[in-house]
Formats: sequence, structure tokens, C-alpha cells
Amino acid sequence: MMEHLTETSGRIVRARWFQRLILLTIVLAGVLAGIETDAGLVARHTRLLGTLDAVVLGIFVIEVVLKLLSHGRRPWDYFKDGWNVFDFAVVALCLLPMDSRFAVVLRLARTLRLLRLVSALPKLQLLVGALIKSFSSMGYVSLLLGLMLYIYAITGVHLFGKHSPEHFGSLPAAFLTLFQTITLDDWRNLFESAGKASPVTAGIYFISFILLGTMIMLNLFIGIIMNSMEEMHRELDDARAAKRLANDPGDETVEIEMLRSQLAGLQENLGKLHDRLSRRG
Repeated sequence: MMEHLTETSGRIVRARWFQRLILLTIVLAGVLAGIETDAGLVARHTRLLGTLDAVVLGIFVIEVVLKLLSHGRRPWDYFKDGWNVFDFAVVALCLLPMDSRFAVVLRLARTLRLLRLVSALPKLQLLVGALIKSFSSMGYVSLLLGLMLYIYAITGVHLFGKHSPEHFGSLPAAFLTLFQTITLDDWRNLFESAGKASPVTAGIYFISFILLGTMIMLNLFIGIIMNSMEEMHRELDDARAAKRLANDPGDETVEIEMLRSQLAGLQENLGKLHDRLSRRG
């Protein structure tokens, strides 16, 4: 009986119609969250909106229950997937009673339901996974960017503080000015204001900062993310191949794919090690 229930639940969860239903439900939850920001619409359609919200929450609860049942006698395996933990937390928050204590949390949870698109779409999972994986490498680039901002901010205060106090009169103002410059938002006015002291000095200052900050640093961030996406692609391919091999241990093509993926990873690591040794030499 338990095995039959587990198999049926797993078949429903993996079914394409069920996955599409979940996607439509997430989109509907997002639309409802937007409508609830209009007090007039909420007042006119309170009963309808309440019914739709209950339907959305009910579908999410059924999804969680089916996924738990699909793991059979090991329901705790459901929580080994981080995305399942996120989905469960959002649903649990939405089940809180709507009173003065939990009203803000409940509204936030209703808004977070739209983020469930990430857990429902594998491509979005790939992007988010790549971003999370790149955080460790981004830390050093961010440190370098912060150091560069600090140096340029101090230099800007000394060079342009007297002639452009609204932009370089203090260290916080200089930081804000440089942040605006690095986004290329109306930086020409900042340049003209600082150029009252010395147009040549202001030109060298702003052009060098834009080249270093915008053209180089931001491209480093993009390069790190692209590298992390390649690693995530390889990990997902390995996970799929391992799953297929577990279902069919005699499938030699899966073993070949896994070995090929591992070889590509080793070649990439070997290339990085070679570059490091070349720089040391």
C-alpha cells in the first residue's frame, strides 16, 4: 500500500501537467500580490481575492504533501534539496494566522511566493546557483573595488573638495559621487563641476576611474558569473548522468558522458594551474 502511494505521488509530481499547474499557480500568486497593493480593488473584490488566495495556498500545500509522500518511508529526504526547503518555508509562512502580529510576515510570504518560479524552472535554478557559487570569488573583486573607491574618494576630496563641495566636500559625498560615476549616470555634470579646479586633472581622474571601475571591474564580475555558470552546467550534467546510471546501471553511454564531463573539468583545472605557474615563473 505504501509503495503504491509513493509511486503514485512521484508520478503525479513528475507529470508535465502538474508542473504546468504549479507554474500557473505561482504566476497567479504574483498577480494577486500585485492586486493587493490597490486598496480600492481589495475593498471591491475582497471575497473573490480571498477565495483565489485560498486556492493558491491549497495547491501549494498539496504539492508539498505529494512531494513528501513521493519519498516513501524517508520523507525527510524532501528537505535535502534546498529549493524544497525554500518552498516549504514559504508555504509555512502563508499558513500563519492573519492577525496584527503576523500580518506583515504573511504579506511578505505572499510576495515571496512569486520567487517559487526559481524552484519550478530549472534554467532559473541554474542562474541562481551560478550566482551563489560565484559569491566566494566575487568577495575578492569586491574588496579590490572597495579599495579603489576608497583611494579615489580620498583623492577626490583633496583635489576637488574646495571647488565642488556638494560632490567632494566630504568622504561620504565623494563615495556617493563615485558610485554615481561608476553607473555612468549623468557623470558629465559631475566632471564639469569638478573641472572648475583643473579640467586636465578632472579629466584624468574621471576617465581613469571609469576605465578601471566600469570597464574592468564590472567585466571581472561578469567573467566570474560566466565561469560559475559553466561549472553549474557541468555539475547538473553529472547529476543527471548519475541519476540515469542509478536507474539503469548497465547503460555504458551514461558512464562515457560522466567520464567526458569529468575529463573536461580536469582539463579546465589543469589550464588554470598552468596559468598560475606561468605567472609565478
